[in-house]
Amino acid sequence: MTRSARRRGRATMGEPELAVIGAGPAGLAATLAAAARGVHVTLIDSAAEAGGQFYRQPAPGLGARRPQALHHQWRTWERLRDGLRTHVQAGRVRHLTDHHVWIVERRGAVGLTVHALRGPEQEEPAEVRADAVLLATGGYEKVLPFPGWTLPGVVTAGGAQAMLKGGLVLPGRTVVVAGTGPLLLPVATGLAAAGATVAALVDSADPTSFVRRSRALAARPDKVAEGAGYAGLLLRHRVRTLLRHTVVEAHGAERLEAVTIAALDRDGRVRPGTRRRLVCDALAVGHGMLPHTDLADALGCRVDGTDVHVDDEQRTDVPGVWAAGETTGIGGSALSLAEGHIAGRSIAARLAGRVPDRGEWAAAARTRKRLRAFFAAVDSVYAPPAHWAEQVTDETVVCRCEEVSAGAVREAVRELGAGDLRTVKLLTRAGMGWCQGRMCEPGVAGVAGCAQTAGRRPFARPVPLGVLARAGETATSEMDQ
Repeated sequence: MTRSARRRGRATMGEPELAVIGAGPAGLAATLAAAARGVHVTLIDSAAEAGGQFYRQPAPGLGARRPQALHHQWRTWERLRDGLRTHVQAGRVRHLTDHHVWIVERRGAVGLTVHALRGPEQEEPAEVRADAVLLATGGYEKVLPFPGWTLPGVVTAGGAQAMLKGGLVLPGRTVVVAGTGPLLLPVATGLAAAGATVAALVDSADPTSFVRRSRALAARPDKVAEGAGYAGLLLRHRVRTLLRHTVVEAHGAERLEAVTIAALDRDGRVRPGTRRRLVCDALAVGHGMLPHTDLADALGCRVDGTDVHVDDEQRTDVPGVWAAGETTGIGGSALSLAEGHIAGRSIAARLAGRVPDRGEWAAAARTRKRLRAFFAAVDSVYAPPAHWAEQVTDETVVCRCEEVSAGAVREAVRELGAGDLRTVKLLTRAGMGWCQGRMCEPGVAGVAGCAQTAGRRPFARPVPLGVLARAGETATSEMDQ
């Protein structure tokens, strides 16, 4: 029997359909849990391979002999990968790769349609119809501007890690890793182990904050041990760790040549007389993560601050829509796996017309509770410096798409009366470019002194007008191919 025949047979029998958007830890865990309980799952992802950013794999053509050396929790990945392969071969899961979802649309009282762009040009439309949708779209890096941050050789911390994991390349020979957040540890140790000279790990975190949160952090001894392991690797590779320090400026003519760093006082301001220059040809910088909420926003899901709101079953307040992983709050792979597992079980029960037995996922719920508390404490420790915007000169570009300077943003506030991010955007065009503010919003908000609010965008990515004109009229959908 062909795959098309099997799909037509399933539709005739009325087997429930679930669309999972995102093939990272949360999406994979939910897919396996739901498929094992009689749900037909369509797993949709923009990458060519499953795994998301956490389990990003080198391209097969690179011939990596030991890809596990680049990864943490490799055995967990193998279990997820093999489980997905088994369900795909059995016809319980369809894995759609290179599909870039731009909106999820409700169809009447019940049912949803996932609209995607497929192919390298992202211009060919595709549709997936489902009875339920899980949003497992992950997160993205928070980028804060500073003088020189647009120089070639300056990359995000996650970008440097992606280059290493996916391309087996280094961003430079001598690298400074800077910013704040737990991601800096695996980035610095991974680059050092791969042969880069890591000149320093520069973290703005205050050491006393760890002491104040010691009780909450000690509640997860496995995470403490993981952090101690990274500290040992830093010592082995002779990487200097400079806490309560920050990058003040990046220098170079055609590309990065050096960075200036400085110590911070307890209020988060640069201490006079502490500036020093570090020679490097690459800077990997990050200031934490933010959840991807575009699809949830467009569906009308409740968003609390930056996180999609969910109940104990990982359900959003929109019927038929669940969310799991980083989109509900940044918390790492273990939390994403627990949330995905809970969501998959909940969806399977609800689509079968049953009230879920929460006892079936009690262990995952306990893990979720402990990890949420742990990462709440981590977030308070790894907050960016309170006065980072004071180091951003008026000449510094803060919106790269529209080339808007910090001076233009400040003028909009001081001279034109802008009091919120939307007004700043209207007066300066900051956030009106290709990324629609996804990358520059935190930086623009900080320079303007405005609160960062979740932007409600109709689409999760740019869409050709021709695709919009034909949306809903696609003659052949993914369900029929």
